[in-house]
Amino acid sequence: MSAVLASPATYRNFSVAPLCGAGGAEIIGVDAARPLEAGTVAELRRALAEHCVIFLRDQKLTPDQQKAFARNFGPLSPTPFIKPLDGHPEMMRIVREANETKKLNFGGRWHSDLTFQAEPVLATCLYSRESPTVGGDTLWSNQMLAYEALSPGMKKLAEGLTVMHSAKRSYGPQGTYADDDLKSMRIEASVAALAEQAHPCVRTHPETGRRILFINWVYAIRFADMTEEESAPLLEYFNRHSQRPEFQIRLRWTPGTLTLWDNRSTQHLAVNDYAGQRRVMDRVTIAGDKPFFRP
Repeated sequence: MSAVLASPATYRNFSVAPLCGAGGAEIIGVDAARPLEAGTVAELRRALAEHCVIFLRDQKLTPDQQKAFARNFGPLSPTPFIKPLDGHPEMMRIVREANETKKLNFGGRWHSDLTFQAEPVLATCLYSRESPTVGGDTLWSNQMLAYEALSPGMKKLAEGLTVMHSAKRSYGPQGTYADDDLKSMRIEASVAALAEQAHPCVRTHPETGRRILFINWVYAIRFADMTEEESAPLLEYFNRHSQRPEFQIRLRWTPGTLTLWDNRSTQHLAVNDYAGQRRVMDRVTIAGDKPFFRP
């Protein structure tokens, strides 16, 4: 099933240019550095829910202006386990220097942001300060489409499951980032990352009512009342299914691109293909609510 893409004529305060069949849309005619009227904000929220990922090119933003834009969608939610940008406790700076030879890039596995929290973030707002001339794209996968492509039997099974999420694989004492491989990111591994949080395997989008396959490689570690070993085969199936090419959205960054994505309905991955080039992004996340499933 294809995503339902709204016509640009349905928006009164700006134009919308859909990116691909799975979602994604460029917003044309909005200056994110300026205060936005209520009608514009309402339409941006609708575009985000419909297209999953919206982006604005050629923006010139200070950190304060980016935070002000993001606050139109809700309170900001700081990112745990990572030191924030100096002077901006709600913001983190994602940096990879041209001379870094580390194995990993930040965000380089399919995931949804902060699903290990009781109330995962509603959306993520990312702004490109420096982008590689080639490479460094971001991929998203539309998890509404992933749910809709499941068989009736698998949908029924998924709807009855609860998934335990945890940050331990990334930020725990033996986690991926515990060896400080990403030195420029100022990551602080902690035993607090070992905590687990339960969420439904299928959640309902609070604005559209559509159902979403709500799992990911990084934070969904097992099903409730099962071990990680017992859970692994079905989680493996869901994760591979969720990344099918027909569900994917791909964005090529340019300096000044501001992107907002719906963390409730997508997974994303930062492509690690720009060794020898510098990349600098500023990120804020917008507080969400507790996931629920409506039968």
